[in-house]
Amino acid sequence: MLDASGQPRAHWRTLLDSLAHEAPDVMRKRTESVQRQVRENGVTYNVYNDEKGIQRPWDLNVLPMILPHDEWAAIEAAVIQRATLMNRLLLDVYGEQKMLAERLLPPALIHGHAGFLRPCHGMRHQDGIALHFYAIDLARAPNGRWWAVADRTQAPSGAGYALENRSVISRTFPDLLRELKVHHLAGFFDTLRDSLAAWGRQCAMNGSGGAPLRESEAPLIVLLTPGPYNETYYEQAYLARYLGLPLVEGSDLTVRNGIVWHKTLSGMQRVHVVMRRVDDDYCDPLELRTDSALGVAGLADAARRGNVLVANSLGSSLLESGALLGFLPALCKRLLGEPLKMPSVATWWCGETSALEEVIKRLDQLIIKPSFPQLREFPVFGKDLKGEARTAFINKLRANPKNYVAQELVRLSQAPVWKFDAGSGLGARAIGLRVYACATAKGYVVMPGGLTRVATGLDSRIITMQRGGGSKDTWIQASDQVEVHSLLKRTITSQDLIRDDTHLSSRVAENLFWFGRNAERCDNTARLLRITLNFLFNVGPAHRGDEWPTVIALCNWYGLVEIKKKLPSPSQSQAQAGKAAPFLNDLKIEAALMLAVVSPDVQGLARQQQQLFHSASQLRERFSVDNWRALNQMVQSVANADARLSQSEAMTILDDATASLMTMSGFSLDGMTRDLGWRFMSLGRRLERLQFQSVTLQHALGMQVNGSLDWLLELSDCIITYRARYRAQPEWLPVLDLLLLDESNTRSVLFQLEGILKSLAKISLTYGPCGEAQLASLRNELVQLDSDTDLHCGNARLIDLLYRIQIASAEMSEQVSVQFFSYTGTHQAKMQAA
Repeated sequence: MLDASGQPRAHWRTLLDSLAHEAPDVMRKRTESVQRQVRENGVTYNVYNDEKGIQRPWDLNVLPMILPHDEWAAIEAAVIQRATLMNRLLLDVYGEQKMLAERLLPPALIHGHAGFLRPCHGMRHQDGIALHFYAIDLARAPNGRWWAVADRTQAPSGAGYALENRSVISRTFPDLLRELKVHHLAGFFDTLRDSLAAWGRQCAMNGSGGAPLRESEAPLIVLLTPGPYNETYYEQAYLARYLGLPLVEGSDLTVRNGIVWHKTLSGMQRVHVVMRRVDDDYCDPLELRTDSALGVAGLADAARRGNVLVANSLGSSLLESGALLGFLPALCKRLLGEPLKMPSVATWWCGETSALEEVIKRLDQLIIKPSFPQLREFPVFGKDLKGEARTAFINKLRANPKNYVAQELVRLSQAPVWKFDAGSGLGARAIGLRVYACATAKGYVVMPGGLTRVATGLDSRIITMQRGGGSKDTWIQASDQVEVHSLLKRTITSQDLIRDDTHLSSRVAENLFWFGRNAERCDNTARLLRITLNFLFNVGPAHRGDEWPTVIALCNWYGLVEIKKKLPSPSQSQAQAGKAAPFLNDLKIEAALMLAVVSPDVQGLARQQQQLFHSASQLRERFSVDNWRALNQMVQSVANADARLSQSEAMTILDDATASLMTMSGFSLDGMTRDLGWRFMSLGRRLERLQFQSVTLQHALGMQVNGSLDWLLELSDCIITYRARYRAQPEWLPVLDLLLLDESNTRSVLFQLEGILKSLAKISLTYGPCGEAQLASLRNELVQLDSDTDLHCGNARLIDLLYRIQIASAEMSEQVSVQFFSYTGTHQAKMQAA
């Protein structure tokens, strides 16, 4: 930020002038806003040894990293050259291998590297592109010179985080972005998607399976993820959502006759491009790593045939070896006919005798890394080695010199960060910059920005997110006014119109189904806890009516309190609870219920929310930012609560949880298209609500006649409707009519049955009968109830009907799971026929 005389550089002055004229607490509010957006948007990065795991928030500093146009132009040209060089080198290593024959590359570096995949030798590449997406880690020395530290050629990560950083920071400094003429990022991602689509169209011409693409029809591009436990899963889901790509796991794809297919509920759909985030050797358990559960058997063969484009090409991890850096200057002159524009950090491969002696001589100034990924060793700083440890390490180098590469330890340039702690204000941290490039038919295009990584951990010599590093938004200034990017899209004809989710896989459908069920379970649990605690806090034991044993019985049934471990039926559970309630200590019940509010270790709201969050985490690419905010706010309010919370705090948490769940329900009703995915989610929600209402009414019908019914209406969220209609104390006939037979009441048993049957009817049009006959019969039996004779307390016939509905809904859930989520039975036959 400062020049040699301590004065701000020109490209920083505007930002500094803006900060200087602001009130002291403005930056505090900005920092809080950034942290809140990151938290509510669910931006996470999984640090494997961090107790927060997959829920660890992404670390984003409020101050951006600013680079002027002239400095960036040199970086951009160097990155384009380096990406081109890496692509040419990758083609040669898996092709003619001229660089090996000419001794410009040591054979031991290639054939000794686990990333050299022999099944990929001779693989053809459209337009001579094997490296479709490239990233490079840069370091800047204090004198301002940029150095290349590492190449990312396998499945570069971080571009999605860079895009998210811009989304958050642009809200923090909107005026400064315009004033400093900062480049937009959207055009780069549009170019990436369009380039992959163009090559995917060429793949569509190969192979004999699947219908040919129409001129206006888009090829199918999927983003292959290792799954939600991967460290950068959030970014993968974010990119899939932003680019409009199906996010798939290996089990969602299959290879038939050398063609890759996406297994969807609508049938097999041919995949033309796989944008992968799975490591090379895990991509194909048939030809590569046989124990992989992340890849697709036969993917390498499909790629060899040219039937699918895999980006980046399988085997590209070979070029990430630091041992290659020392050979790049000569390779660049040979392959491109020009000198390397940006030097790499001084690197020595110890496999060369002269290099080994130089490394031992200069050990204190070097960092030593393994040459090959299969060695799985951590970097070693030479100056940290003392005495016997130093001698032992030198002997280790001499014993296996080919296994090690040494790099000069660069003193990293620092950039300003805003510290938000006791000494809040400007601070300095070492930074590194990851820059991205994507291939097009006319050459490489560089993202006008990147991921600035900040050393915030204990050891600032290494900048890595896995060691607690942070990030900054990267602002690249334009020489002229920034143009608003507009993408010329393909023309869509009437034949290309889509009115359903044609890419819905069995895995996604299952997660949508369980998201609906878990959301409803959270709502039911929160309402039941709120009603029961309200009894304890506001109604003395002497004033509790016959409804109290029933409420306790429900809590026992759902595991919130424990009276007896196993009871055969709801009515018997209620009866046992009625006998046990007088002997239960209110303090013990309260302690159990309060624990059920905040502790994930017992059955209750916190555990149900964890299950909901797990279901949602499998669907990140399908949820809007607003939906994620509502979910995160709800989960965090419980996760951050003190285990010894007060009565008012407990009620506030339950009120907020209920309100958040209502908001999320609104997203489902008004924010989602009524496609196949929505039907499965709605089906899960209705089945869960049907079971809950059936169990609740069975318990209620076992009450004494003089018990109050207000709690039942509150639990069913129908108290306002009842009062507006009847303006009187609740009575059995109108309450049961409202909760059982009212088709306009979204909480009634009949409403759930009607909704379930409608959803199943829609699904059956495509997939055949779903076993809904039993529920249809029970629905008919329900509507034939006589209001005058059947709708009363203690009716054994009605209790039996509700019990059968409860059992039938559980069986229907199992039927849906077997038919659609397991690829077994009739559905599997249909998939194979397709």
